[in-house]
Amino acid sequence: MSGAPVAPVAVVGGGLAGITAAVALADAGIPVTVYEARPRLGGATHSFTRGGLTVDNGQHVFLRCCTAYRGLLDRIGGARGVRLQDRFDVRVLTPQGRSGRLRRAALPGPFHLLPALATYSLLRPADRLRALRGSVAMARLDPADPALDLVDLGTWLDRHGQRGPARHAVWELFTVAALNAAAGDAALGAAVKVFRTALLGRAGAADIGVPSVPLGRLHGTAAARAIERRGGVVRMAAKVGAVLPGPAVVVGGRRVEASAVVLAVPHEQAARLAPPGAAPDRDRWPGLRAGPIVNVHAVYDRRVTGLPFAAVVGSPVQWIFDKTGVAGLDQGQYLAVSVSAAGRWIDLPTAEIRACFEPELRRVLPGARDARLADFFVTRERRATFHQGPGSGSLRPGAATRWPGLYLAGAWTDTGWPDTMEGAVRSGLNAARLVRRHVRAAQARAAS
Repeated sequence: MSGAPVAPVAVVGGGLAGITAAVALADAGIPVTVYEARPRLGGATHSFTRGGLTVDNGQHVFLRCCTAYRGLLDRIGGARGVRLQDRFDVRVLTPQGRSGRLRRAALPGPFHLLPALATYSLLRPADRLRALRGSVAMARLDPADPALDLVDLGTWLDRHGQRGPARHAVWELFTVAALNAAAGDAALGAAVKVFRTALLGRAGAADIGVPSVPLGRLHGTAAARAIERRGGVVRMAAKVGAVLPGPAVVVGGRRVEASAVVLAVPHEQAARLAPPGAAPDRDRWPGLRAGPIVNVHAVYDRRVTGLPFAAVVGSPVQWIFDKTGVAGLDQGQYLAVSVSAAGRWIDLPTAEIRACFEPELRRVLPGARDARLADFFVTRERRATFHQGPGSGSLRPGAATRWPGLYLAGAWTDTGWPDTMEGAVRSGLNAARLVRRHVRAAQARAAS
């Protein structure tokens, strides 16, 4: 853009929110520098090596309705690094050997999942009818209604007869994974957003996408290259210690002037860095707390399932993903088990987790009963998301602060979405839009 400011915009944090803001600003011709305290980009989505394999810290999925995230992949050259279903299709397994299937029909939304619920083999006819009635009632709710933020999903499900199998095999199947919270701990408004947007929205909205390359490459390497191709600068292992008026940031004890600052870090860190005059409500942000996710990694000496992924009910195992190809395993099969709302597991030793999950996987996957477990390890994300419980919506700030030129980004900010990759990307776009407006106004003042 003409008349670009001398000082670059400082983006503090190289997670998905910071990456998105940096790419959007660079696309607009605004100089940008990303400061990331760790030696990599990607934030909560990253990879590491173990025994010759490339391991993702956890399984991250997206849906077709995640248009902002998919747009980011397009801009950083990552669209070929994911696989997106042609049609929503989930196998649901049980430890008793029963299985069900939820697959959308060729019908317009919201009718596309009604045939799947009507024939869902894990539910008796009476429970199927309850689930259908609950879906109709859920479709009438407005996720933007602030009153829904004060109610937990479990209470609403009880009031609408969604108990027992219908609750566990339909509602909690998706909300626990999407919100990282059990139904009794999840805000109703956030749950309504999940169901109204994905499962009860347009026919293809819930089609599931998974990475086909390691997350470190998809979000880290690709993003760094994309920012630098656009003339931006990426500084890793560069911790920002303070945000000052000007605006400016302090990096390694040195003040660095900026035309604007995007604070794209987790909420607890943002509460420490945001000056009180810029964000008088910053003391409330830690009230969002945090929710843990545990990922169980099992490497077998042979293939034990032909499913790319599956959901599980009635078991500590929640979702299973085949990571064999992504990790670069030549022989055998590598499965990752994603366990959300993992407070029960987060502090247990790996040996105790193995003692539970190894036999559970054999129960759920008959092919694993005669297979040898070549490796078993656990990754833990203690602060994977903020706690999306009742009242959390009122604690989420907008992107603007009281300081001109200082803006917030992160999935914890008020994006209208839960704490997901889509929410993170939308927050980065919100912040970039405000920065562009601020920079243009500053240029206009300088030219007058």
